[in-house]
Amino acid sequence: MSLRDSIDLIQAVRPDAGYWALQHEIDAERVSSLSAAEKKVIATLSQWRSAADDDKTEHLGAARQAVWAYFVQRELIGFRRHADVIRDLDIPPVVLNGLGAMPQPMARRRR
Repeated sequence: MSLRDSIDLIQAVRPDAGYWALQHEIDAERVSSLSAAEKKVIATLSQWRSAADDDKTEHLGAARQAVWAYFVQRELIGFRRHADVIRDLDIPPVVLNGLGAMPQPMARRRR
């Protein structure tokens, strides 16, 4: 029996229960995607911190991208304030200062 069949059965018995079953599935997906984004932030920050000095810039860009994506995901779910996660994940100011900045493609950069 698929989720769709289950929802149809539930709606036949209790119409509002189908809504709540679907809402539960949506909430589970939100939690899962937010957890994956947070794990990526932790991993990229760890890589940036442990990178050699000549490799830090590349890892800094990856860390900024991961933090930006995590913040966007949080805002889509409804979390508007990020101060707690900035503190809990120990996101440094150098990462926060470049959020949302997109590097120019290599062909367009001036030399």
